[in-house]
Amino acid sequence: MAAARTIMALALAALLCALAPAAAAAGAERSSYVVYLGQHAHGAALGTHGAEELAALERDAADAHYELLAGVLGGEATRRDLRVPQPGRQLHTTRSWQFLGLAGPGGAPRGGAWRKARFGADTIIGNFDTEIIDCSNDVLADGSVQGQSLSMTTLPEKTSYKLIDSAKAGVANATTKDAHLCMIGALDPAKVKGKIVVCLRGINPRVAKGEAVKQAGGAGMVLANDASTGNEIIADAHVLPATQIKYRDGLRLYSYINSTKNPTGFITKPATILGTKPAPFMAAFSSQGPNTITPEILKPDITAPGVSVIAAWTRANSPTDLAFDLRRVAFNSESVTSMSCPHVSGVVGLLRTLHPEWSPAAIKSAIMTTALEMDNKGELILNASSLPSSPFGFGAGHVSPARTMNPGLVYDLGDADYLDFLCALKYNGTVMAMFNGAPYTYPGEAPRRVADLNYPSITVVNVTTAGATARRRVKNVGKPGTYWAFVTEPAGVDVTVTPNILEFRAKGEEKGFEVNFQVNNAALAKDYSFGALVWTNGKQFVRSPLVVKAMA
Repeated sequence: MAAARTIMALALAALLCALAPAAAAAGAERSSYVVYLGQHAHGAALGTHGAEELAALERDAADAHYELLAGVLGGEATRRDLRVPQPGRQLHTTRSWQFLGLAGPGGAPRGGAWRKARFGADTIIGNFDTEIIDCSNDVLADGSVQGQSLSMTTLPEKTSYKLIDSAKAGVANATTKDAHLCMIGALDPAKVKGKIVVCLRGINPRVAKGEAVKQAGGAGMVLANDASTGNEIIADAHVLPATQIKYRDGLRLYSYINSTKNPTGFITKPATILGTKPAPFMAAFSSQGPNTITPEILKPDITAPGVSVIAAWTRANSPTDLAFDLRRVAFNSESVTSMSCPHVSGVVGLLRTLHPEWSPAAIKSAIMTTALEMDNKGELILNASSLPSSPFGFGAGHVSPARTMNPGLVYDLGDADYLDFLCALKYNGTVMAMFNGAPYTYPGEAPRRVADLNYPSITVVNVTTAGATARRRVKNVGKPGTYWAFVTEPAGVDVTVTPNILEFRAKGEEKGFEVNFQVNNAALAKDYSFGALVWTNGKQFVRSPLVVKAMA
């Protein structure tokens, strides 16, 4: 590898602050917005007190026109805890007080999803093309590398800089680990000045690593993922020319630096690239299954865009929320599960407008059963480590807004279904009365089973050689027709659907069926295994994930 002929061009990528207003303006003709409302001050605590969160929602609401609230209150509860958590105001689940139109705690008004009154009539819907990033043609030895960044500054075009591994650029009293992570004060200006420094992701904030390089006089930074973050690269608003690269690309870069006497490289100016592959993929920070409280309910339900989502930004804080960052911007990109929420909320709003007669459960079913589990390369969605993900990563799949409008069949739920579900969980009469207003007793002869909740996904656990059965019913929300069942069986499990043909003569008609699971190879099914059930009339494909775990 001749050093004189080897250049390393890393992408300065993804939604530059300077380009963000133009990107937002491009979507203005359709009057669609991506907006994130919520408390943004971060203290030493991991979370925010519920009262502060609600206060922030009310405060933000007074200064914004919006229709859908995306405020989320987090919390933990045991399976049979008698305490009822503060539900707050959230629209990303069918359990939302506001979505159901209930007068819940906090004064959430009746009226369903569409809040009128002083908030105006504009509908905020996440209308955003995924994987639109600013990047460049990047060359590293015999291949190319593309990274992502929200850096507002660039280096001179095609000007090469010396590269240095931060682990070899520490001050005398710094540990190798601190130098490798580019901790503030750990880098030696004599070694770093005027160079592009390669830092390892982890421990300290990503943008703070760039600040450490900047304070030491570095010209730019390459942030290399570690094994745990894999191919998850995030568009951060870096304080100097910088880019973040995937784990495997980082290995190649470190190999080049360590095998070359005078390694050099440059960071190119950005260019817009559409249709990057593979996309989508699961972020490392995404909520993962299984469901530890109620294993029979698949976690998560659905996947939606949540990485490097461009949105309006408050000028009260810097784009990084870090003390040393004095910048103020009108637009920023956020990477967090709370950015997926507004996208799904927007789809919910769309469906409430198109199908006002649909129940919350029907809307949820339409979103889940039309979701896609394949990426744009026609392969199973990958996780952050570039390995195939599973329903424990993407749930029913990645939301497909256009497909939700005509799902064909839906798995509907009513009050009695939820009450029967609570009975199956063995909630006592006192708790049941809190939900029902009066004591409730399951009317059926046989005990209600948790796995029989009419949910769009089907999960059975602790299956013995005797097998297990889950009961479901589907409602026709399309034209009359006949649907056939097709099954992809989980490893080590035989699946039988009875009946396997459903004929619907009218819209609104419901049909029931049973899915029987028989373990044929306990070794293969000892851990969770995954499959799918698809009902199709040749046009609509109503897909439900199948998740099975054999008795240990």
